[in-house]
Amino acid sequence: MERETLTVEEAAQVLGIGRSCAYEAARQGQIPVVRVGRRFVVPRAALEEFLQGKDLEGSTDRTPQPGTGKLR
Repeated sequence: MERETLTVEEAAQVLGIGRSCAYEAARQGQIPVVRVGRRFVVPRAALEEFLQGKDLEGSTDRTPQPGTGKLR
């Protein structure tokens, strides 16, 4: 059975970016993450949609909502 989430480090490898860059992108809401306590996890399905350029929440604006870290 395949895990439904990736670590930020695993997502960084998929994206071809460095670990610190991936964490910064997660903090800024540039890549789809779920925060579990102090830890970020990347839902595999959301990352696949993100990579395919599909809209995550019905809008083409992928900027973070102020104070939430969630994409618009």
